[in-house]
Amino acid sequence: MSTVMNGSEAGAPSGGWLSKERTIAGPGYNRWLLPPAALAIHLCIGMAYGFSVFWLPLSKLLPGAAVCSKDPSAAGNGWMQLVGMLAGDDAKSLRAVVARALFGGAGEMTLSTCNWDISALGWIFTLFFVFLGCAAALWGGWLERVGPRKAGVVAAVCWAGGMALSTIGISMHQLWIIVLGLGVIGGIGLGLGYISPVSTLIKWFPDKRGMATGMAIMGFGGGAMIGSPLAQKLMTAFGTDGTNGVQTTLLIMAALYFVFMMGGALGYRIPATGWKPEGWTPPAADASQTMITRGHVHVKRIWGIPQFWLVWLVLCMNVSAGIGVIGLASPMLQEIFGGHLIGLDTKYGDLAKADLAKIAAVAAGFAALISLFNIGGRFFWASISDKIGRKMTYVVFFVLGGLLYASLPSAASSLNKGLFVGAVCIILSMYGGGFATVPAYLSDLFGTQMVGAIHGRLLTAWSTAGILGPVVVNYMRDYQLSLGIPREQVYNQTMYILVGFLVVGLIANLLIRPVDQKYFMTEEELAQEKRLAHERAAATAVTGTGASAGVSSPVVVALAWAAVGIPLAWGVWQTLISAAKLFN
Repeated sequence: MSTVMNGSEAGAPSGGWLSKERTIAGPGYNRWLLPPAALAIHLCIGMAYGFSVFWLPLSKLLPGAAVCSKDPSAAGNGWMQLVGMLAGDDAKSLRAVVARALFGGAGEMTLSTCNWDISALGWIFTLFFVFLGCAAALWGGWLERVGPRKAGVVAAVCWAGGMALSTIGISMHQLWIIVLGLGVIGGIGLGLGYISPVSTLIKWFPDKRGMATGMAIMGFGGGAMIGSPLAQKLMTAFGTDGTNGVQTTLLIMAALYFVFMMGGALGYRIPATGWKPEGWTPPAADASQTMITRGHVHVKRIWGIPQFWLVWLVLCMNVSAGIGVIGLASPMLQEIFGGHLIGLDTKYGDLAKADLAKIAAVAAGFAALISLFNIGGRFFWASISDKIGRKMTYVVFFVLGGLLYASLPSAASSLNKGLFVGAVCIILSMYGGGFATVPAYLSDLFGTQMVGAIHGRLLTAWSTAGILGPVVVNYMRDYQLSLGIPREQVYNQTMYILVGFLVVGLIANLLIRPVDQKYFMTEEELAQEKRLAHERAAATAVTGTGASAGVSSPVVVALAWAAVGIPLAWGVWQTLISAAKLFN
């Protein structure tokens, strides 16, 4: 009688329409529907990389008003006094540069009579990745329990809702509201959206772990390719009434992103317990070579496992080096090559205003080109890792990357644009590849049961790198400029520091060994965890009563891929048009 009354035990899934049980796929479900669902979310949250397109319009909301950091009415606030105290008398000291960078924009948060400084707006970019890592770490375990659908819905609400909230801050001219909406709430949406498909994709593609996560995480790198040109076109269209159109643009994009992300979240399905691809046999255990475990580590034990911290350091060093370059790619190219970008033998500081505009367009093409390599590298390197292993893939990242970083100063001094651009493009491909490969690395080491939660913990390395990389590159640049070093030489020392980062990452990667058996869950613990995660054995028999239906139509699969493929193709085309300026 109790079996009849308990639907979840009898075969009918319990819970609401967002519950994990209702996302369990039936027999014959096509696993190739999962990557486009993941891409739908990642292409939206990937716009985080392209938000710099809004900084200039946001810094000019009040025509004719002074910049807050230069406005005498703002000079007396407590934050500015703190900057003065920390800077001391030496305006060119490294301490002064850091103080201005860290605290200079904080006084603008509540000011409504002056225009915001771009450096203050740039902190939103940093907050994106700080809160991405924090949210992923805090709620990764929750995601494993409730399933990817509910996490995807929450991510859609936070990301789109944060963008919508920022438009209120624009109308009231209150920077703190924009920071709260985009940086904090949006950052939480970033974290949940980023990790929502990882565990599910790895379970659907045990035979192609790297490729599967590479396809999804490729979308995060591609989001800016779609979002940035779309935002430019919208701001142009809605800025004809005397405004710059940024408020309307953000609201429209929030609505579009919400629809796409909800579609992706509702498209998530998880395989039934024990499912495996037809005709696939798990490889024989050979930990000495592949380090692919058959056990499962509980996320609550992960902080005490040395291998986790080694992988943490591997990701942190790889990202710190790459994100430091990606954030300054455009000004770096302009300041190093100056007029040589347009056929003039003139340094950057001696160029006329019209020539500066021309080389800025060339540099925009450079930024577009490296975004393509960032995206392509995610799929390419993650797929390669299925062949050569994750550990060897990261060895390539650190050894080849170190050589390329070390070559940049000589390429710059010889004004070899081709060598410089080629080296940076390959570097950025490995930057993206590091993100796409690490989920498979984690599943190899710690098992698949809680890899989403473990990945969430690991993304605190990204949060750290999001501060460390820009701090090193930006502040070293400002400091060397304050010492009077020519613009074309201020990046040389920084490149060697980034090589040092990669050496640290290489050592950490070489130290990684198979995880000791004492850290893995026992069969009883694993069974209990599966019960907590609602992976009931009876659910495997579900065919249509609330769970996902069985056989997937090829037409549905094609439409799902078209829904994400068409916007992605448009973004690639727009990027190629922009990148062509680099070679004209």
